[in-house]
Formats: sequence, C-alpha cells, structure tokens
Amino acid sequence: MNSIVEFLDAKSIEKSKIFPQLGCNADEALLLQVMSRAYVSGQSDLSAAEALLNIYDAKKLDHLEHLKDIKHLLELGWITQQSYHHLNDITELQLLNSQMTLSSSFLKLLQGGDFEPILPEIKPYGDHLEYLQDQFFRIELYQKLLQERQITGETSPNSTRIRSKLEIFERRIVERLESSTSPIALETFFKQKHLEKKECIIFLALLKEEYAAAETSMREMNTLIDLISFDEYERIKNRALLEDGSRLLGDIIDYDEILNPFGGISRAFFIVDDVLQNIIHPQKKKKATKLKLDMLIKEQELFELIDPKSDLQNVVLSNETRKTLDLILRQMDKTVIARLHQWGIKDKKRGVDARILFYGPPGTGKTMTAASLAKSLKRQVLSFDCSKILSMYVGESEKNVRNIFDTYNDLTKKSKTEPVLLLNEADQFLSARLQGTGNSAEQSHNQMQNIFLEQMEKFEGVLIATTNLLENIDKAFSRRFEYKIEFKKPTEDERKLLWDMYLPKDAPYDEEFSIDKLATHSLSGAQIKLVINNTAHNVATQDDPIFKTANFITQIEREKSASFENEKTMGFLK
Repeated sequence: MNSIVEFLDAKSIEKSKIFPQLGCNADEALLLQVMSRAYVSGQSDLSAAEALLNIYDAKKLDHLEHLKDIKHLLELGWITQQSYHHLNDITELQLLNSQMTLSSSFLKLLQGGDFEPILPEIKPYGDHLEYLQDQFFRIELYQKLLQERQITGETSPNSTRIRSKLEIFERRIVERLESSTSPIALETFFKQKHLEKKECIIFLALLKEEYAAAETSMREMNTLIDLISFDEYERIKNRALLEDGSRLLGDIIDYDEILNPFGGISRAFFIVDDVLQNIIHPQKKKKATKLKLDMLIKEQELFELIDPKSDLQNVVLSNETRKTLDLILRQMDKTVIARLHQWGIKDKKRGVDARILFYGPPGTGKTMTAASLAKSLKRQVLSFDCSKILSMYVGESEKNVRNIFDTYNDLTKKSKTEPVLLLNEADQFLSARLQGTGNSAEQSHNQMQNIFLEQMEKFEGVLIATTNLLENIDKAFSRRFEYKIEFKKPTEDERKLLWDMYLPKDAPYDEEFSIDKLATHSLSGAQIKLVINNTAHNVATQDDPIFKTANFITQIEREKSASFENEKTMGFLK
C-alpha cells in the first residue's frame, strides 16, 4: 500500500512514483489524486463537477476550462463514466454532471505502483491445463483490448498499452512452449490443421466459453471477428475465416442459427464435439469409434445418402411456403426447444424433432426443398423411395416397413449423427386404409400402414414425407404431421427465376432471345430443366450453335404433348 499513500500525499504530483506511467499532464494527475482521496474515503463515484471544484474556483468558472482534462483521462482509460457508452458521442459540457469512477486499470497501478502485467515464468508447461490457463488469460487481454477500442478508439493510449502487454504475454507463451519437452495436445492439433494465428484465437475464444459454460457472450460471429480485427478492412477480410469453405468451419467448429431480439438470424459458433472432447480429455480414449455415415451407407441397400449442397436461401419457393419453412427452422432452434422443455410442452428426452409432409404435383421441388431444409439444419439426408416397397419385398411388406426405421436407427447410432429421414413418394403409406372384402392383399396393405403409423409415433428426429396426392391421405396419418406444406407449380415470376438459373451462363444467345416469353408457358421446375437440357443437346449439333427462343418453344411444345407428369426430380434451385 506504500504506493497509494505516496500518491495521495504527494505535494508535487509530478514527483510521485506512478506519474511517469500515467501518460498525462500535471493537472490531469491532480484530478486523479482528488478522485483517489475520495475513493479511499468510501466515495467510489464522483461527478466531474465535484472533482474539478475541489481544485478550481467555481466563481471564476475555471473548472469549465479543465473539462478537457476529464475527457482525456477517459480516453486514457484511467477513469470511466456511467452515463454514456461511447466517448465519441459525448461533448465536454455533457461530462460536467456525469458520474465518474476510477478504472480497474488505475486502481491496479495505484496499488502496485507498476502497470506491467504479471507474466508467467519461463518454465516448461507441466500439463495442458497450465497451457490453457495462459491461453485463456491471453483471450482475456484480447477481450479487454476489444472493449477499449470500442470505448476510446483504436489508437488510444490505453488501447496501445494493452496491446503492448498482449504482445509481451504472447512471446512468453511461445518461450514456455519452446522449453517444454512434452507435447501439448492443442498445439499439436493447431499444427495438424495448419491453423494460422487468427484462427487459433477464434478457437481459443470458443474453448474458453466451453470451460466457462457460457452460452453466447463470445460465440456470435461479429464478436469473434471484432476480437481479431483492428480496423474495418480487417473486419471485412476476417469474415472469410468463419464462412462456409473455411479451414475452421465444418470439421473443427460449427454454428447454430439463432433468432436475435431484432427479428434477424445470427450465427452462434461452437466447437465440434469430437474435437472438444479430444482437447478437454487429451489422454482419454474414446470407448466407441464414430463411423462415417457415408461408409456405413455402403453396407446396406435401403437408403440413398444425400449430402445437400444448398440451403433454403437458394430454393425458389412461394412466399407462403418460405414463411412456413422459416418458422419451422426457428422452432427447431435450441433456445426454443429449451423453452418448450422448461414449459413442459416437450419431453426433455427428445431433442430436435418434427414430422413434415410435402405435397403437390411432380416436379415442384419437394425433394430438393427437403434436402435444402436439411442443409439449413446442418444435416445429411437418408432418402428412401417408398414406391419400391412392394416391388422390393413381395409378401414381406409389413416386415420391411419396420426394417426402414430399424435400419435408420442403427445407422444413426453407429455414426452418432441425426440425418433427416426422407420418405419419397409415400402415397401408399399415407393413403386411406382399404375397406373392402378383407382379402389377403387388403389385409397386408392395411397391416403395412398400421406398422408405418406405429413407427411414426416412436420416431425421434426429423422425418419428411413427400406425396403427390393429399386428398386420399388417411386422417390418422394427417394428424401425425405437425406441418403439411403444399407445393404448387411455379408462378410466372418464379418461372423467370428458374429459367434464369438453369440456362447455361457461357452459351451464345440470339439478340432477340427472351426469358419473359419462355416464362409465359406453364411448366414445373423439373420440366424447365428438362426443356433446357434437350434444347442444349439439339443446339450443340448445329453448325452455328446459337440459342434462340424458338428452339426452346419447340421443346416446350413437345414436353407438354408428351405429359411427363410422373417425372421425378430433385427439385430446383434459385
């Protein structure tokens, strides 16, 4: 406490031991002395006017001339004020009656007489916990630097001081690592993944959140980007580190899309479970090996594995359908599910689950939308073609309906994933049960549907069924689907989007070529894609291959006359 007494009793403030470290003039240091005396007397908050009037004559209004001293001390970070969040938004006169308090940085300096950080000794790391302790303190310095930049600016003296400390501390971590003989699991991981410094900082910030059991404070995209960016150019450039296709995203970290208080959707990042467990428990071997779903799929014949490439933002949908699908996504958010658990609406044993029915004519994008919904949920798709159930398993339909769900459960258990179960062309499963003579065929069909109904009841996860005919659906099945979404043939505006999307971009077009004329023809997305494909093959055989509107009209007329209503499609993209 000697340094506190020495500063409070100093007759000449410039001769106090801590004055050289303050980076301010004598008048400003005198204000700090006044506030320090008030602080040790039990008055932690003091208005700027009170502090100034302890020194200057109120009648002569001298204290107003020194409001600039208050503002500079705020910029230096030695004091903080409570009325405003951003120093740039406040004038000197507005500070006059604002409450001020000494900052934690100044109090540490006042008590210790030295503002240099307490650095770890240069000695080998005993274990990964010692290493993490240093790294988490390093992240705290990054957080403090971010806070200072937001309050006092990028180049304020206090920001510069914290950045200097951070650089010293980072060098000390490197020196400790160089002196360590035992490998540190996280450092080995960084090298294996070829992560650069900024990517490591993002990872460490998320890891610190995991150890602190925090929810979102450092997980949001803009916060993570601001942590490693020191100007607007860097912010724009560094966003690529957290976008699809980056080194971090996918195998190392992932994100949940959450609804923010302003109605928008933001990303909250987290470390992938496998990586997190290996870091937290580097010596602990996993009891069970997690198998890749794409390897397991080769060992069975029921399902096709779909790895979606585009999300719902890239699908042409009617406004009504898009709103419904966006609502479904929001209702599958972990925060929403936690609320439903808390309210007792949802069983706590169940996670994200939904039974969804897509219905509408062929070629309207039901299957592609199902895959895109799965992509938005960051899941793969196990797809089963229900039209094959009778032809594949003559006489054993009932048994193999159960086998669909048993196989799905087995694959998810072995791969430790939760893919979307897609039942394509599920008309015969969902149609009204037969009320006829009761012959063996009818009994078999009804029994198959009963088993399907039973399995739907027990199913945990996201199930999507597609059908062309809704009017014939059994009421018992209709009640089991929480969401029933209609897919109609695209409108003329939607057809324009589809033509523009599917037409080859690098092909030569006639000057009079018109998408507007093509869009007047009522076609489904699948038909538009087929017409473009057939037209391209014909034009490619010509000596002067140029796409003309007439070429497409010819194929459209053939398509309409041929009536490919049973054409199956994977949907259409925007």
